[in-house]
Amino acid sequence: MTELLAIDALSAGYGKATVLHNVNLSVEQGTALALLGRNGVGKTTALNTIVGLTRHQSGSIKLNGLPIERMPPERRVEAGVGWVPQERGIFRSLTVEENITAVARPGKWTLKAVYDLFPRLRERRSNLGNQLSGGEQQMLSIARALVLNPRILLLDEPTEGLAPIIVEELLAAIRRIVRNEGLAAIIVEQHAQQILAITDRAVILDRGTVAYSGDSASLAGDRATLGRFLGVGAA
Repeated sequence: MTELLAIDALSAGYGKATVLHNVNLSVEQGTALALLGRNGVGKTTALNTIVGLTRHQSGSIKLNGLPIERMPPERRVEAGVGWVPQERGIFRSLTVEENITAVARPGKWTLKAVYDLFPRLRERRSNLGNQLSGGEQQMLSIARALVLNPRILLLDEPTEGLAPIIVEELLAAIRRIVRNEGLAAIIVEQHAQQILAITDRAVILDRGTVAYSGDSASLAGDRATLGRFLGVGAA
């Protein structure tokens, strides 16, 4: 497979604070990476740095061979970075359909394609964003990122606070996006086992550095590593 995203010796943070220290990771086209770690270790900062919302200090970020670490966020979107933030970022006063069409760019991910992925959104296409459940808002946030037709999708805690049945729907959709549609993805998630089940590789951050990098299946069975870096509950 082709290496799509390559991060090399990256350090970044906010203001004078350095949060990420000499981070290396890569994602191949059509694969998913689980980005794991305890709260406050730099997972969201890593996604924010790829998006362009932190202060870049050193190192490189290449997307399909193109250096993007000094690009403004809007240029990174044009280059192919799709982002689903924790806050979801939907327009609550617009309908579902308006939320999607307002940001859509030409490509395979059309309004019909995201409705096929999330039939609930088609059913609620005339509902305002603030009339949706938390799970439906998360589906809408993912749909909005997809219609930008990115090369890689960054998802920050996509299942946080959602009912188990909705979590299953979202995980199945993410699996389809990667396995069937060929997108790459980085998924930040607190619940290690459920995200390891749908990803190819995993990276664990600890104090802003890479503490573990390997395939997801091996990590899923490594209770000692999961316990050490994520806590007993994660294992």
